[in-house]
Formats: sequence, C-alpha cells, structure tokens
Amino acid sequence: MLTKWLKVSQYTVVLTGAGMSTESGLPDFRSAKAGLWSKKNPQQLASTFALKHNRDDFISFYQYRIRTLHECKPHLGHMILAKWQKRGIVQNIVTQNVDGFHKQAGSENVIELHGSLRTIHCQRCHQVYDSDLYIHEQFHCTCGGFLRPSVVLFGESLPIDAIEQAWSVAQKAELLIVLGSSLQVSPANQLPLLAKRNGSKFAIINMEPTELDEWADVVIHHRKIGDVLREIDEQLKVEE
Repeated sequence: MLTKWLKVSQYTVVLTGAGMSTESGLPDFRSAKAGLWSKKNPQQLASTFALKHNRDDFISFYQYRIRTLHECKPHLGHMILAKWQKRGIVQNIVTQNVDGFHKQAGSENVIELHGSLRTIHCQRCHQVYDSDLYIHEQFHCTCGGFLRPSVVLFGESLPIDAIEQAWSVAQKAELLIVLGSSLQVSPANQLPLLAKRNGSKFAIINMEPTELDEWADVVIHHRKIGDVLREIDEQLKVEE
C-alpha cells in the first residue's frame, strides 16, 4: 500500500525523529544514563540555564555529543531517502534531529526544526563555525564572544522560518510518512494531523506505538526503518 501511495503521490513529505538517528548508532541523549551523564540530567545540560550558569558542564556535554556524531554515519534509510528525493519520489524532509545525517547522505530540501550540531555560532556576532572547534577546545570567536552549538536548547523557541516551512510543506503533502518519531514533541507532532486534514495519506514507521497511530492510514511497528525502506525501494524497482 505504501509503495503504491509513493508512486502516485505528487508531493510526499517525510518527518524523521530520534529513531532515525539511533539506527545509525547515535544515542538518544534524552535517555542517556551511562558514563558521564549517570548522575546528571542531559535535558538540564542542553538548556539555556546551563549555557549561562553551568557552562563547563554545558561544554562537556556538547563535546561528548559532537564526538559521538563523528563516530556514526548515515544508515541505509538515509541513503534511500536521498535517492528518492533525487528521483522526485520525496519532495521534502522535515527532521527533529540535529545530526545532519540527511544532508550528509545527499538529501536536499531538509528542514531542520531543532537546528544542527554540525555547526556552532558566536552569541555576540553570530559568525558560524564548524562544530569540530569544540573537539579542539576552541570555544570563543575572534570577536571574543562565546561559541555555542547551533541547536535549539531547552528554554528556546524553534526558529520561526523552519516552523513556517514545515507547515507549508505539510499543507501541500499528498503523502506524509513519519519515520522514527514518538510524535510527542510539539509542534512536529501536529504536522501529520495538518496534512491529514488537507487530505493527505499518513503513514507511521516507528519501533514503538505512538499517540497518533489511530489517525494513520498505515502503521508499522517493531521494525528497523532501514529494512522497511529497503523493501519498499525494491518494490519500486520491480514496478518500474
């Protein structure tokens, strides 16, 4: 069914969440309880409060996340989505992830709702740098301002332009596919319902059940995203 919808849809949008990243081996920091973070709450470290009042731990936390990012790479699912975009099967990707794997895999038209861990920027002059500087213990801009990861911290609002873009593509969608998201975080969890109200088909591929399963036209649980997309891709080849 999903293969058929992909073939006939003139505008397909994919929404990805943490489950897309964990298949690449990237830990979900919200559930990180081992090692350095066994006695600290990662959500408190990824916050505006930590940025201002607990900067040493803030830096250590993001050094850890950036190092971990370099130990992982896009998986088959990322590659298939990039290929589908090039073939015109998928028009847009909206992601809650900050790992940049979609772009690394070759995808374009990627809307990063929560920013990107691939870059850091100066709080004073807003100059953008590669996040590798954190690994090399460089935390200040040439102007003297502090360099912070270009991600949305707890206590900050999502960028308006990213939200508006996501809303726009969801409204145009004829098919919206959710990959690896629990659909608990707003406003991303409203995108499938917005698309649905505008007549779009709505599919969920997620390891665990979500709160929006009852609204979806197709739900696939307990399977790896890469495996499901590979099977669909093979069906698309056969039907060409």
